[in-house]
Amino acid sequence: MKNKSNTESPVKGEVVPQAEKIRALIDREKWDELTDVLDEWPVPDIADLLLKSTKSERVFIFRALEREKAAEVFAFLDPYPQNTLLKELTDNETRKILKTIPPDDRTQFLEELPARLTRKLLNLLEGEHLEEARELLGYPEESVGRLMTPDYVRIKPDWTCQEALEHIRKIGKDKETIKSIYVVDEENILIDAISLRQIILTDPETQIEEIMDYSYVSAKANADREEAVKIMQRYDLFSIPVEDSNGRLLGIVTMDDALDVAEEEATEDFQKTSAVLPLGKTYSEAGVGLLFRSRFWWLLILVFVNLISSGIIAGFEETLEAAIGLAFFIPLLIDSGGNAGAQSAMMMVRAISIGDVQMDEWFKAFLREIAIGLFLGLSLGFASFFLGVFRAEVMIGVVVGLAMLVIIFAANLIGVLLPFLLTTLNLDPAVASGPLITSIVDACGLLIYFSIAMALL
Repeated sequence: MKNKSNTESPVKGEVVPQAEKIRALIDREKWDELTDVLDEWPVPDIADLLLKSTKSERVFIFRALEREKAAEVFAFLDPYPQNTLLKELTDNETRKILKTIPPDDRTQFLEELPARLTRKLLNLLEGEHLEEARELLGYPEESVGRLMTPDYVRIKPDWTCQEALEHIRKIGKDKETIKSIYVVDEENILIDAISLRQIILTDPETQIEEIMDYSYVSAKANADREEAVKIMQRYDLFSIPVEDSNGRLLGIVTMDDALDVAEEEATEDFQKTSAVLPLGKTYSEAGVGLLFRSRFWWLLILVFVNLISSGIIAGFEETLEAAIGLAFFIPLLIDSGGNAGAQSAMMMVRAISIGDVQMDEWFKAFLREIAIGLFLGLSLGFASFFLGVFRAEVMIGVVVGLAMLVIIFAANLIGVLLPFLLTTLNLDPAVASGPLITSIVDACGLLIYFSIAMALL
């Protein structure tokens, strides 16, 4: 979770002098003054300062922070600098951080670490903190259960609004959010979700059940974490409750965690569309070996796919010798086909990922792309005909124009169908765009081009 601070950032141009002031306080060992200065700094700026500081400065700065603010700063950092910072702190300091940061942030941090290191850190926890950490880590990776926090406010339906407000004042300070209050029965079965605003604006003597509408949305703990993000986006919610299979309330997922997931998933999709295996971390955190492996295997696969194109050209060698002018238009045709296929695939991948197009709507999308592909093919084919006449002769122009029409039409259909096919095979449709679709369309385009050339010339 990336926490937000209400304190204004230092004015642009003052950040460097402020950082120098902090370093000067460390050099002079003015610890109390250092704490006072850092207390006025926003969490994101302190996190940036830690990243730019030396090892010794980083330790002094972090130790000067108040306990709660130190936990906020730690939660704001990415996993790699988090791990680096913990190595520089004592076990007691690490224990305090792990106890203080929100449970969902702690789970996110622990799941990024090697199993050996996770076990070591779990040994620093005890009591309810250890039980809580083990429970959240027990859910499947990338599930809603790993994302949720058990820090929420629950009330009973037979309470009055006054009793509910007193309860919120008593325990709400340490909870993740009090924007939504959850109504449960004696067995902790979720009954409803009510906004704090609604409770405040209702007569204090009114019972909670009188203002309930029994209308709420929730997510299951074992569901994919993207499901929680989609629900929050669809219903414009700040938080959603998480239930087990029996409807018991286990925790909540808040907007800041959902935004983190959305960012990670978008990053993965960008990497996949570029034929790069997902890194699982930021570019700056990834080593040279990981960056090499993430690119090499896809490039190797695409080399073999492109061998098909080379084989097609070799198979039509006599056709090329008979009409050498055909060779001039190979790059034009296969590049245009690849671009058209990539456009169609990218639009369909995005539509599927955001739920704009459902899997059972594939035929509707297919029919729409038939019309679009035909219009695009006719337009580009007409232009290619005149280009072929200008560069070679009339018959070459006819071949090039007709080939362009068929290639664009076919590329469009391949681009729309491939994401659906990959999704059906339980593969990420994001790999259908970019280099993969271009390589497939290249081979098909060459086959179409030379087949038309043989038939007409």
